[in-house]
Amino acid sequence: MQLPKRKDVPVELTWDLSAIYNSEDAMQADLEKVRKLADEIERTYKGRLTTAEAILACLDKYGEWMKTLDLMRSWCNLAASVDYGDGALQERDAATARAAAAMGSRLSFIDSEIIAQDEALSALRPALGAPYQIYNMAKLADMKFPSFRAAGEEHPLGYSLYEDHYSHEGDTEVRRAAFDAFSAKLREYENVTAAAYQACVQEEKIMADQRGYQSVFDYLLFGQKVSRELYDRQIDLIMEKLAPHMRRYAKLLQKVHGLDKMTYADLKLPVDPGYVPPVSVEESKKYIVEGLSVMGADYQEMVRTAYRERWVDFAQNQGKSTGGFCASPYGSHSFILLTWHGQMSDVFTLAHELGHAGHFKACNSAQSVFGTGVSSYFVEAPSTMNELLLGHYLLKTNPDKRFRRWVLSNIVGNTYYHNFVTHLLEAAYQREVYKIVDAGGGVQAERLNQLMGETLKKFWGGAVELTEGAELTWMRQPHYYMGLYSYTYSAGLTVATQACKRIEAEGAPAVEDWKKVLAAGGTRTPLELARMAGVDISTDAPLLDTIETIGGYIDEICRLTEELA
Repeated sequence: MQLPKRKDVPVELTWDLSAIYNSEDAMQADLEKVRKLADEIERTYKGRLTTAEAILACLDKYGEWMKTLDLMRSWCNLAASVDYGDGALQERDAATARAAAAMGSRLSFIDSEIIAQDEALSALRPALGAPYQIYNMAKLADMKFPSFRAAGEEHPLGYSLYEDHYSHEGDTEVRRAAFDAFSAKLREYENVTAAAYQACVQEEKIMADQRGYQSVFDYLLFGQKVSRELYDRQIDLIMEKLAPHMRRYAKLLQKVHGLDKMTYADLKLPVDPGYVPPVSVEESKKYIVEGLSVMGADYQEMVRTAYRERWVDFAQNQGKSTGGFCASPYGSHSFILLTWHGQMSDVFTLAHELGHAGHFKACNSAQSVFGTGVSSYFVEAPSTMNELLLGHYLLKTNPDKRFRRWVLSNIVGNTYYHNFVTHLLEAAYQREVYKIVDAGGGVQAERLNQLMGETLKKFWGGAVELTEGAELTWMRQPHYYMGLYSYTYSAGLTVATQACKRIEAEGAPAVEDWKKVLAAGGTRTPLELARMAGVDISTDAPLLDTIETIGGYIDEICRLTEELA
């Protein structure tokens, strides 16, 4: 289980970044191009944007600059994300980021609402992005995990090994020992990680104050084009209404696995540990292509192309970024990062990221580069829609009760747990951090541990024992460095759940409406996008119905478990 170095993984499991550039020289040529273009724009248009003709001409040049810069930055950043141990890749990524920030500062005059002070803030972007870089370097480069002993054997340990393997391990002694060893190593880095996070939230508060916002919440939500009401509702209703369902699910896991108690280290166990069919990369293609057939032949062909042209980085290697993401540079296809372990959960993850790819393929084709900035409140709807379509397809393919329970447990234990529990609890904790910052306070490791512990306790109540180390969960996700992003996973999945129900009830008309939503990109607000899909998120109804849908899935899993006993 020792992970190989990046250079030793099979090339067919890696993505092919030559679709953007086939050499360092080609990227450097574009870097020189954008520098010259920035010089031309500044020289020609600064102080002269006084007519419609001048503004349009400037925006044409600026759009060209943005598209080329996006390709250049994506190429460097994607290469760095799969090997944080490669200093040359990290320095190249940092150097292009500095160059982009310097040019962006000079071109900030284009936005008529930006004043001279904001130009100075733009120039600080490389420094302001340092907290996230520090977090990633500590987590993926500096943090070295020793092996641990359990069940009479030595077991290797690493960040992705714990997150992707040991958290699901069926042997209770090994699983809990891995959690203890993982948490012990995290604790060694809690102060530096807290310092990085403190710098991040204080920077956001300074930005909010400098730009005249009443609170850091107003500042961070402004770009999402949603109100504080929508943000708070998503957190409050799930914390109150979903918690009872998930406590019942936790108790089911305890019963199925015969555990003496249900601890935080046990929450990612499968419902049916003896029924975990392995899935190869090639087999996953069949599941996803057929599972997304309702989206049409063009969408299916995009999925086939993603496999054929190596859009996806499946490899397991040292220093690779954890989790999964999809990068979609304007002017190229998407690139998807994940770590393949041969389980159905990986298939759902890939379907999720292909949802992002399909979304940005549609909006990048239909909109100018200025119209592709989709609100983060909505951006997870197309990705989670794919997970639901895949899960519902699997439910229709086999009437066997055990198979049905397995699929339902994937929908609940992966799709909804990931978005409505893991990320939502991050959001609830994060809201408390920002309240402190808004009041002029600061947060250190001890306070962050306390806030996360209280959040977990409020949600899980007495159903789950929060063993030592659970409070360090705030150290395990990068979303805290992305503003108010964590809550948007559940927001997007709420829209997806309701739109998916409409697709299954109405068929083609609902699919066509959904495709129009995908193509609209950032030209509509989340409220407008949801309405285009037939969902009214101005009320509580969609979220409450989605929570009841999750409860219904859990009811059926419990019933099937009794029948199969």
